[in-house]
Amino acid sequence: MTLLYRDDRFLLHQTGSHPECAERLRAIHARLEQSGLLKRCTLPNVMSAAEDDILRVHPARHLKRMREFADAGGGRVEVDTVMSPESADVALLAVGAAVDGVSRVVSGSDSTALCLVRPPGHHALPDGPMGFCLFGNAAIAARCAVQRLGLDRVLVVDWDVHHGNGTQDVFYEDEQVGVFSAHRFPFYPGTGRKSETGRGAGLGTTFNLPLEFGISRLDYLSAFENMLTRAADSIKPDLIIVSAGFDAHADDPVGSLGLETEDFLRLTELVLQVADTHCDGRLVSILEGGYNVDRLADCVEVHLETLLNHHRNTTLPEV
Repeated sequence: MTLLYRDDRFLLHQTGSHPECAERLRAIHARLEQSGLLKRCTLPNVMSAAEDDILRVHPARHLKRMREFADAGGGRVEVDTVMSPESADVALLAVGAAVDGVSRVVSGSDSTALCLVRPPGHHALPDGPMGFCLFGNAAIAARCAVQRLGLDRVLVVDWDVHHGNGTQDVFYEDEQVGVFSAHRFPFYPGTGRKSETGRGAGLGTTFNLPLEFGISRLDYLSAFENMLTRAADSIKPDLIIVSAGFDAHADDPVGSLGLETEDFLRLTELVLQVADTHCDGRLVSILEGGYNVDRLADCVEVHLETLLNHHRNTTLPEV
């Protein structure tokens, strides 16, 4: 079965009329219950991340600032990012879910996990919040996989419509964690050029696929598959972590690259195929963006169903 991390405490990160709002998860939860997919998943308890794990990516001053800002009542912590009094604790739960998902998948208890968390994480810089994000959920999980669980190589695959600049910054000089981002460009946050390939020991471990608005769906999927294969063959990962944003959907009000719901099914299949090839199917998916709540629920439904069906198909007994 697929591990599914969901918890009503993620709704306590209150952002008012901000596009990254609790209604996103409410819509997803309702859809997964209605579809029956929830019953097919293992539902672990969500625990807050250990401070030591946060400090693998973020300095203590950043953690302290997030806690103090929340304790003071919250507000706009940076130009795009809103916090409420509960936000720091909720963000630590999001990291905890991602880290626990990686730990369980690496241990072999389940081969796939989906973390339905908020706030998202891929824009969070080591020393500051950015773009709706407080802590680097995927980055911390990847760093734990290497430093605490002893994996040699991890690949982060980010298909959010926005470049995962925070994740890239964390691992730009790291030879053990590769980062592949397919994103709209030029677009927020302005990074993610194809020429950004890493530095020092990490040279050649960053793979950017900048895509212009108006690209056809077929061309998007073809380019994604080619770059994903290249990245995975180069990194040879022991684990794949997906930063699963669904704001490249044609109906998304914040991003959009013209994709339809069925395209996210295909993206999921492609990443699972690479996971089968390189790391015995080990894959942890972490929710990032997606701001049309109905389309977000559609996309998460097909994403999770593909994870579940793949697991079933790969564990059928031989006859």
